[in-house]
Amino acid sequence: MSDTRFPNPFEVPTPEGCEGWENLYPYYYLFSEERREFEESKFWFFDGMHHPEVLYPFDTITSESWWVALGEMNTRVFIVPPALGIDQRVLNGRLYISANAITDEEVVGERVAHFMERAGYYYENWDELYGNWQDKARQTIEDLKAVEVGALPDMESLDVVHSGRGLTSAYDLLVAFNRVVENMHKIWHLHFEFLNLGYAAYLTYFGFCKELFPDIPDQVVAQMVAGIDVLLFRPDAELKKLAAKAVELGVGDAFKSSTEPEVVLGVLEQSEAGQRWIAELEKAKDPWFYFSTGSGFYHHHKTWINDQTFPFSGITDYIGKIEAGISIERPMAEVIAERDRLSAEYAALLDGDDLKNFNDQLGLARTVFPFIEDHNFYVEHWHHAVFWNKMREFGQIFVDAGFFEEVDDMFYLHRFEVEAALYDLISSWGVGTPARGPGYWPKEIVRRKVLFEKLSEWSPPPALGEPPEVVTEPFTIMLWGITTDSIQNWLGLSDDDGGDYDLKGFAGSPGTVEGPARVILSADELADVKEGEVLVCPITNPSWGPVFSKIAAAVTDIGGMMSHASIVCREYGVPAVVGTGFATKKIKTGQRLRVDGAAGTVKVLD
Repeated sequence: MSDTRFPNPFEVPTPEGCEGWENLYPYYYLFSEERREFEESKFWFFDGMHHPEVLYPFDTITSESWWVALGEMNTRVFIVPPALGIDQRVLNGRLYISANAITDEEVVGERVAHFMERAGYYYENWDELYGNWQDKARQTIEDLKAVEVGALPDMESLDVVHSGRGLTSAYDLLVAFNRVVENMHKIWHLHFEFLNLGYAAYLTYFGFCKELFPDIPDQVVAQMVAGIDVLLFRPDAELKKLAAKAVELGVGDAFKSSTEPEVVLGVLEQSEAGQRWIAELEKAKDPWFYFSTGSGFYHHHKTWINDQTFPFSGITDYIGKIEAGISIERPMAEVIAERDRLSAEYAALLDGDDLKNFNDQLGLARTVFPFIEDHNFYVEHWHHAVFWNKMREFGQIFVDAGFFEEVDDMFYLHRFEVEAALYDLISSWGVGTPARGPGYWPKEIVRRKVLFEKLSEWSPPPALGEPPEVVTEPFTIMLWGITTDSIQNWLGLSDDDGGDYDLKGFAGSPGTVEGPARVILSADELADVKEGEVLVCPITNPSWGPVFSKIAAAVTDIGGMMSHASIVCREYGVPAVVGTGFATKKIKTGQRLRVDGAAGTVKVLD
């Protein structure tokens, strides 16, 4: 890349051995000659927050769902004044996105009245509408669970004849597939019914604070809406309850017998007290174990409901702390006290309309804030965990028919190919002649797996195209942490201000600590994290809650002030620096670090 821009997307070469990768994805997902002038004019950045790995062809359904839903709600429903949607393209298997900001002030002004009318209705009726939303989200998940994926019998039962039904198992299978796909789109429409409004309210409050107090740190603005309990902390709270129950029942030692959940459960089953604990576990599982150890956007990310290794590790740690007399509760009282202290101090500097507006904006920000986190549990975790398992039921049918060797082979096909394979299957079943699939897909999937491995070795540039002079699109800044400064940092053009630090990012959560680094690149490595270490990772995920109870600080490559890492660290009272860009590349496990969460800096002391 040059000194002042990132590679043009049309200049990026295909990695050796990856020719034909484009066929893994729908045609509209690719940079193309038909849209070249438009695509070259835009700035694209790698979405390492939600999609850090190569996109499995089928898994594009998650990114495509938010691609449509986010854009529609901004552009067609609530008419967000400065922002349209966020565009997506796949390059060498990686997802790049580009925010469509509106820069014409006249157009922005024309949209304000529409936004005030439409968003205003939601803000005025937030609690009622949000209550309805929770019902809709739960019902959508129940509808997904209720979809029956039935095998194709050798012969339909007599009931089909006697009932005069006129429909078959093949028809039912097609309907089931369509219902599951539609259900994914539905939950993402619901996701963005509220999310953009939540961010918009927070950003309005944020901008208002900056106007009143030009020197106020971003972190202080965020701290004034902290201390609000949200659903994303509930799974971790359930682990703490289960740990306390194990100690109360006197079965804590069972968890020290093995790191394998099945072995621990085998020990517990041998006593009445252990059986009582297992009953408590079963009650906690639905819905709180529908929690992904990753972002939830990939089918292969482990979920607590499918693999209990991580939650059992958390329970074991908590049992040890309880037995040692160490508190395992989040420091809610301290966070709330600090929130109220800061709010009172800044409010005391105001009077008249400024004071009223400050209180109104702060009140709205606190009202909408829970949704900004809660939606994540309903959608990316609870719903997606059910969705991936439901899709595996279709995968099993294909395995039984000889189309695939393994259930998860299905995810190497994009959803339109799965639909085609499904038609191949049912037409064969209906006609009584061989399907093409068993001869076609196994060898094609072997080819794709090799291609996938090669794509995984490619190191994607952080961005593509000419960077904007100034980044103004609010969601890009607050969630992804893409700012003018971070772009300059990627290009190696950042000014060295002479500060005593090696990495600079966003001040995610206050506090200064020193400790040894623990670099984690995947959730599978979380068991290695030890008490008092500084977690260094690309991005944190909500289900890592138990880890936040033992780390000294967190440092991430990706994220802004409203990323999950920032929010959760503020709530756990853990210092954090987020969006550093290169922490996992520049820091090695064991190096001693000084993390200044208020300044947003990291110093390597070794």
